[in-house]
Amino acid sequence: MGYAFIKELVKRPLDEIWALGRNKERLEKLVNEFGEIIVPVCKDLIDLQDLISIEVMLAEQKPQVEYLINNAGIAQMKASKDFAACEIENTINLNCKAPAVLINYCLPYMERGGRILNICSASAFQLVPYINLYAATKVFERSYSRALNVELKASGITVTAVCPGWIDTDMLAKEINGKKVKFPGLVSPQKVAEKAMKDAEKGRDTSVCPLYVKCQHFNVKLLPQKSVMKIWMKYLKKYL
Repeated sequence: MGYAFIKELVKRPLDEIWALGRNKERLEKLVNEFGEIIVPVCKDLIDLQDLISIEVMLAEQKPQVEYLINNAGIAQMKASKDFAACEIENTINLNCKAPAVLINYCLPYMERGGRILNICSASAFQLVPYINLYAATKVFERSYSRALNVELKASGITVTAVCPGWIDTDMLAKEINGKKVKFPGLVSPQKVAEKAMKDAEKGRDTSVCPLYVKCQHFNVKLLPQKSVMKIWMKYLKKYL
């Protein structure tokens, strides 16, 4: 997803694109492909000291931040009882704390017309056992994004909660217990990024992609939550 968003950002009239990530080799590949517009920033967003060092970088360079895209995340499909304490902590830190902290770091350097995109998930729309921890963090991120969009309205800075369905990335487990997984409404990262950027630039507080997820969102508004969970578990049980 990060790569897809960079492909969108290089189309905009930007001087620099700060690419944050833990993998130094992947960051170097971005520089090789897109050139000096990419500023590689090798940081672990789970680590508080690394987050603080980003605040220091901003204070030193004082850039005008046009876009902030919070894309990093952790997702695991397993029973909630099987998570170790460190896995719970890391998931919450990366999916919830890091976006909120980075937003506050960047806001002093954003002007009217600035765009914040938080990559949430369609799982934020409903209760989903066995990806419960991930989904719950995305509920937080979606709620935080939409409310913050209202708080920042007078400043002319918009916040968009990007809520795609299944995205065809390495994060998806292609097999579970020897069974090939079918992902209804599977969409490419590029399609999600294109739609998200367009929606953000139109000032929308939510971006949903693809049409399958829009229908899903409508349905879960109408159905009781217990019924939605039963439908989810019927889909999931073949892989458990």
